[in-house]
Amino acid sequence: MQRIRLRYTKRGRLRFTSHRDFQRAFERALRRAEVPMAYSAGFTPHPKVSYANAAPTGTGSEAEYLEIALTEHRDPATLLTLLDESLPTGLDITDAVEARTSGLADRLTASIWEMRLEGVAVEDAEKAVEAFLAAETVEVQRRTKNGMRTFDTRGAVAGLEALPPQADRPVDKPCAILRLVVRHLTPAVRPDDVLSGLRAVADLAPPVPAAVTRLAQGLFDEESGTVTDPLAPDREAAPAAPPKAAGTASATAPEGPAA
Repeated sequence: MQRIRLRYTKRGRLRFTSHRDFQRAFERALRRAEVPMAYSAGFTPHPKVSYANAAPTGTGSEAEYLEIALTEHRDPATLLTLLDESLPTGLDITDAVEARTSGLADRLTASIWEMRLEGVAVEDAEKAVEAFLAAETVEVQRRTKNGMRTFDTRGAVAGLEALPPQADRPVDKPCAILRLVVRHLTPAVRPDDVLSGLRAVADLAPPVPAAVTRLAQGLFDEESGTVTDPLAPDREAAPAAPPKAAGTASATAPEGPAA
């Protein structure tokens, strides 16, 4: 059995699709692409697909991950092309590697998020970020399926900064970009929880809902404060390409000077 790990996106209007919606779309794509899927046993077999840490409904993402199990060997690059062509635009497969290591989910320990705050001046966002980072704890409440829960958003945030909009996306009104690194803790702290924390410590309240996008997720490096590519260990574990045959090498070698 071969295992393939895929990175995919949720862009544009498809950020509003739920995880269940994506599952249905992806399983249809598997059938269209005629992928030789392995299936579970039992009365209701289903494709062996493992989803890892899906983004909340309503948020965009450039870094979602899943793993599929195949009954026949397939080239990851070819599989990427076939599946990407079978999915709607916005749900895009952007990377594929053969799984050669264990524990993909264990390598998803943090995410880099971007929040676009329309109607908020960068200076106001910077002051709110400063107040948030200076606090020891910033508790907020959110209703879950088990009732109201209290979260310490400050403990989960490994990095937070306020930035102006990108130069290639000019705006005609105030706009601030928040870039944050959030550790994956239990209970999970989401970007909207951090925004609630900013409102609590600095009264930062955007006039319109923030546009939230996950830029990356992976293993958090405490020393550098960065999030590493979770598929890198699989690439590094891939066998090296076989060396060229001696006959080929001698045929392409330049001739020496005549005796």
